[in-house]
Amino acid sequence: MATAPTDDAGVEDAAILLMSLGEEDASEVLKHMTPKEVQRVGETIAKMKAVPRERVDKVLERFSQQAGAEQMLVDDNNEYVKSVLRKALGDDKANLLIDRILQGSDTSGIESLKWMDAASVAELLRNEHPQIVAAILAHLEYDQAADVLKQLAERQRNEVMLRIATLDGIQPSALKDLNDVMSKVLAGGDRMKRSSLGGAKAAAEMLNMLGSQVETSVLDFVREADGELAQKIMDNMFVFDDLEKLDDKGFQALLKEVQSESLVLALKGASPVLREKVFKNMSSRAAETLREDLEGRGPVRLSEVEAEQKEILKIVRRLADEGQIVLGGGGDEQLV
Repeated sequence: MATAPTDDAGVEDAAILLMSLGEEDASEVLKHMTPKEVQRVGETIAKMKAVPRERVDKVLERFSQQAGAEQMLVDDNNEYVKSVLRKALGDDKANLLIDRILQGSDTSGIESLKWMDAASVAELLRNEHPQIVAAILAHLEYDQAADVLKQLAERQRNEVMLRIATLDGIQPSALKDLNDVMSKVLAGGDRMKRSSLGGAKAAAEMLNMLGSQVETSVLDFVREADGELAQKIMDNMFVFDDLEKLDDKGFQALLKEVQSESLVLALKGASPVLREKVFKNMSSRAAETLREDLEGRGPVRLSEVEAEQKEILKIVRRLADEGQIVLGGGGDEQLV
């Protein structure tokens, strides 16, 4: 059985296919891709030099097979759903369901912001109400939103993060107001749907990319307003399986602080990738002993596993505060 292509190989295949299509057809394909996808494929095309004929043939053959296996049952799925529901239920009942079923299918005008650099978006939002800023950032990718937040003043950033964390959806009327505010730079209609955006997890994802100084300031501000919410954000910022993102040096520092029994219990609920990372950062003898302990340990209550994982995460947080390990992929800390 052939192994699945890596993510990088997939992007390269997409780049090869686009170059094979020619400029006009390739440009039509790019119109349907997200800003990140366009950037990744564009960068890959720019880096490509000569491509072996054999690989080009394989890419085209695979595309032909996949395209041939798919068939459009109707020309316009959305219109088909609307038509069927209205015939079956009548206009009044159908209209109540249509917005739910097709929620998010329309292209939001806010998508335009995804093509702008963070500094431009921040400048656009600098004088807006924090609730407006929160609603906009909740629509962006977490890394872009984090870059925008870095550009804002500390007070505004804290207030925006508090609102993002408490956001559990956006009413259509609020989205209409948002669209009016952004009318100079955003395209799109006024029938934007309520979207499940924001919340503690969204705030945590952004904070993970902002660096420890900003993180502390934001969490202190949120904690004063709502201690329970601050804890929810912290719980979402770094979960046990995220330990696989630590570099080897940080992982070894962590293992020195964790008791063997605690590690065995915590790893009972860990991903295979994380387990292998643990074994990799131990001596061969210690790794073998740990494997035997894991295999020999019978079923364990989930509550016990989660309790040990939380204790290890407390150690992770302490080591991060002491500067022995680095959490997250972003941040603004300077090297000295």
